Amino acid sequence: MSAATDSRAASDGHYLVVTARFNALVTERLAAGARAGLVARGVPGDHIAEAAVPGAWELGPVVQHAAASGRFRAIVACGAVIRGETPHFDHVARATLDALARVQREHRIPVGLGVLTTDTLEQALNRAGGKSGNKGEEAALAALETAAVLDALAGGAPRGG
Repeated sequence: MSAATDSRAASDGHYLVVTARFNALVTERLAAGARAGLVARGVPGDHIAEAAVPGAWELGPVVQHAAASGRFRAIVACGAVIRGETPHFDHVARATLDALARVQREHRIPVGLGVLTTDTLEQALNRAGGKSGNKGEEAALAALETAAVLDALAGGAPRGG
């Protein structure tokens, strides 16, 4: 698929960025990167919807509901699960990632994985626009590319428009 076709399909579809408020110092940067990445690839700002949830744990049900609506060509989930002193980190991280993967399989919609799982706040900030780039932007671009592949396999008609 050509860049022009990708850009046209991107501008025809609607997208959703769902952001966890917990660890907002990190997640707001991830969401900003996701929005910037979508706009840079030709998605009009008014084609980007946004939703906020309390934490990473709540991303799954909201992304599931949005995917089931059929309104979106792709969804980007932004969150940060930072290791603490208990096993809580392991449970929340695994359940969140499993829920997002399940949405992709069940609804055949790309879900950009902008959910960080890090040991420290510093590591998270490095991945949210710091020296390691912005994983929110990377997640949005991966979702766009995957949507373009799915559209091509389906005969070229953009979904979620």
